[in-house]
Amino acid sequence: MLDIRKLRLLRELAHRGTIAAVAEALAYTPSAVSQQIAALEREVGRALLTRTGRRVTLTPAGVVLVEHTEVVLAALERTEAALAATETGLAASVRLGAFPTALRTIVLPAMLEIGRAEQDLELTVTEVDPADVPDLLRAGQLDIALVHEYDNVPSTMGPGIEIEPLLDEVVFLASSAAPVVDSMAVVRSHSGCRWIVGNPGTLCHTMTVRTCQSQGFEPRITHRVDDFATVLRLVAAGAGVALVPELAATDVPEGVVLTALPIGRRTRIAYRHGSRSRPAFAAVTAELRRATRSFRPASGVGW
Repeated sequence: MLDIRKLRLLRELAHRGTIAAVAEALAYTPSAVSQQIAALEREVGRALLTRTGRRVTLTPAGVVLVEHTEVVLAALERTEAALAATETGLAASVRLGAFPTALRTIVLPAMLEIGRAEQDLELTVTEVDPADVPDLLRAGQLDIALVHEYDNVPSTMGPGIEIEPLLDEVVFLASSAAPVVDSMAVVRSHSGCRWIVGNPGTLCHTMTVRTCQSQGFEPRITHRVDDFATVLRLVAAGAGVALVPELAATDVPEGVVLTALPIGRRTRIAYRHGSRSRPAFAAVTAELRRATRSFRPASGVGW
């Protein structure tokens, strides 16, 4: 019988690419990870990895084993969810990850309501970048997470993760003066302006750069800020223009004009495959949906 703990390590190695990355993520030593993988290779009687420098790739046998591991792990999640459904009450701990704009507008109201209505349910919250969510869910460091993608920056969760829709948003151009054109022409009309963008590597940074490139220019980036509240205050101060999603438009400073663009951002709820029917997870999800329905941006623009 194959050891599920070793299979989990192989699955993580398939996603992370190095022994060191798996060890750091799962609080192992690199030598312990190597020993466990070597033991799994002995159990199956064939090589599972090919090493190239510090990185590893799966052999054909390793690929097959990881594919079946995903099925097994999803079945275990469904089994645990079914067992949890036999219990009365919601005495459980749920670890929720979310990006900053969702934390303020959706997660905090949901968290307060859960605290009032479900006192046996302990909800802990972590701010995370959507790009980090798949690894955190697969490694069991989060139970549920809110992720997002833009029309021009689609995201891929990869195997082992399932998602469901939560919210579709509009993306705005934030400027200090009312534009004289609309639609995507408003982006082109600011080609000579200074731009405020997120830090490289974030979806928001990529979205802004790609949007400007689609209009025939490279943005002249002068500020890199991830916090949209600060971004809007920089716009109000005349420091530049920016693209902001609807969840960021809850407290728009005086002097900032928001122009809706034909670009959308989609927020989704992500789970480990097979886990979302757990009663505690379902209770958290229900409150997230209730908070989303109650959300109204300060701009008065709906979706």
